[in-house]
Amino acid sequence: MATAKTPATKTATKAPAKKAAAKAPAAKKEQATKKALGTLEATVFAMDGKEAGNIQLPAELFGAAWNADLVHQVVVGMQANARPTVAHTKFRGEVRGGGKKPWKQKGTGRARHGSRRSPIWVGGGTTHGPRAERDYSVKINKKMRVAALASVLSKKWKDGEVLFVEKFSFAEPKTKDAKAALLAVATASGKTELVTKRKNAAVIAFSTKDAVAEKSIQNLGNYKSEEVRNLNPVDLVTKKFLVIENPTEAFKVLSARLTK
Repeated sequence: MATAKTPATKTATKAPAKKAAAKAPAAKKEQATKKALGTLEATVFAMDGKEAGNIQLPAELFGAAWNADLVHQVVVGMQANARPTVAHTKFRGEVRGGGKKPWKQKGTGRARHGSRRSPIWVGGGTTHGPRAERDYSVKINKKMRVAALASVLSKKWKDGEVLFVEKFSFAEPKTKDAKAALLAVATASGKTELVTKRKNAAVIAFSTKDAVAEKSIQNLGNYKSEEVRNLNPVDLVTKKFLVIENPTEAFKVLSARLTK
């Protein structure tokens, strides 16, 4: 004899279907995101401009979403933290001289004055002037700084402004050799603006400290050489291109920064 399904049984059979329906939009959204980002694979160039192979880019570094508000907040905060408090004026009690009363209180026909250090006198103190005690620093949370860096890296990659070089190796510090190497990479990658842009052309990021390579590049005013561990959103947004040397090791350093 067949038994009718109870309400509890009906609910139990419908639950998996509801879960599957809830997972479907999330899966579609993930697929759409991957399709929008494209394949995170890049060509690595040798110093002479020849292709040295391909490399898979970490999604946490080059697949992050663009967050303009976060990047703006972090960049402005970092610039404020680097701002020196140079402007400084003196109050009437800090300027030199003025110990003696300029003239007697009455009988001269002139206005009463008690000190030459008064702000209304030439050479006297300053009223409401800038003081070096002002603090421009802004607190930036570590997670904000890291997220902004990943956002900028991803944005520059999507805009085609990131290049990868296998190794910059110079026998001795020579600007001529560095210029030739950058020209070869720019020509091979089709990014001629890397060498034609006169100001703020690129950040050259080294995986480790390389004094010879840095000295070879430092005389080229439109480039800034930096270690990967010191990369920050300010340098990236103020320069057109990012050239990463020895990307395999560089990714390890950058990924470690994100997980700390």
